[in-house]
Amino acid sequence: MATITESVSTAVELQEHNQVGGRFTKHTGDPTPPENSDEILQASLAADAEVPDGGYGWVVISACAVVTWWFIGTSYCWGVLQAALVKEGLSSSSTLAFIGSVATACISFLGIINANVIRRLGTRISALLGIFLLGLGEVLSGFATKNVGGLFATAGVLFGLGISICFMVVSAIPAQYFKAKRGIANGIVYAGGGLGGTVISFIMNALLGKVGIAWTFRIIGFMIWGTGLPAACFIKERVPIQRTEFVEWRLFRDIRFALLFAAGAIATFPLFVPPFFLPLYTESMGMTSGVGAGMVAAFNFSSAVGRLMCGFCSDRLGPLNTLFMSLLLSALSMLILWPVSTSIGPLIVFVIINGMANGGFFSTMPTVVGNVFGSARVSVAMGMIVTSWAGGYLMGAPIAGYILNASGGEDGGIGAYRPAIFYAGGMALSASVLAMFIRLKTDTQPFKKL
Repeated sequence: MATITESVSTAVELQEHNQVGGRFTKHTGDPTPPENSDEILQASLAADAEVPDGGYGWVVISACAVVTWWFIGTSYCWGVLQAALVKEGLSSSSTLAFIGSVATACISFLGIINANVIRRLGTRISALLGIFLLGLGEVLSGFATKNVGGLFATAGVLFGLGISICFMVVSAIPAQYFKAKRGIANGIVYAGGGLGGTVISFIMNALLGKVGIAWTFRIIGFMIWGTGLPAACFIKERVPIQRTEFVEWRLFRDIRFALLFAAGAIATFPLFVPPFFLPLYTESMGMTSGVGAGMVAAFNFSSAVGRLMCGFCSDRLGPLNTLFMSLLLSALSMLILWPVSTSIGPLIVFVIINGMANGGFFSTMPTVVGNVFGSARVSVAMGMIVTSWAGGYLMGAPIAGYILNASGGEDGGIGAYRPAIFYAGGMALSASVLAMFIRLKTDTQPFKKL
């Protein structure tokens, strides 16, 4: 079996040729940065040398995991609520999927703004604000279950504001406490979202049967406040987040950043298709809503496992290698496994594999950005990167819904889902190709840790 060449997992290994400044500068033993070097990258390397790789950082990581439990877990369970709202006759699956997409798209629309918000307010206050908005969006959604426009405002925009702030907080803070263990730290943070989705899907399904849709929204909102606000109080930065330009346009002079920007833009189109449509897919197979909720729970649990595994692989194999493998696995699972999942057995296999690959995208991306472009600019670089996700977040699942409706809708049997499945798989495959180009642009040695 081929082995991966060992090297230290810091920005140094991925910056043998520094392209951010527009020219190529090779690292030498001289600690004095060359005249044309990237000053922020140099500051990142100096700051990384003092990172504790533990200590209070584990408290911060645990608190961030609770935050992701709610903002990722709840957003991934929108499919459970969507199926219930479709059954109530509120609107079509494509329209309701658009509500969930609006919420997640706020990460992109407000990414650059929120990167500056957390620099001004600090991570603790920002996390508290984000959690408060998450809970408020859910509670107010309980009063809008008969009105599509109202749900767009509450479950879409207001809840999305909370998601966007929380996302930037948990993306920026782990790099301040971890260097060698940065991958697994990010993996733990984002695994919280997968575990949250696992539990929340069962809670939602139980609440829907006992108290109805309106009170399901409200109870989830109260739970977010009751556990998320105390957790946010433990989040704090180790050192003040460095003030940088609002947008660092020079990053686009590095072809790897441009490719990463494009890869993320494409990869987000298929990400929410499985969790949003699995409940409807299982109902089209003639199964109960409980089975659909179980599939979403299994997807989220697999996502949590995938986030942890990809975090571990990022530290051992390198984040770029891990990002490519997770995107490729996601594509192959949708193109090969999902179309032939006509019974519960193959569907479970698909859910496990796709869930693991899906989770790897989110946990690996901040590690890639921090290692390649410098931990000191994680917030602004991630803010720029996630801006490219707007199209996928906003239209990825709705496009699948429109394709489904054009192919016969939920009443057309599982065959009606295949065109939408191939659309999602094709987008994931395209993103994996771009990730491969980023990897090869950094180093052409196939087994090097990058």
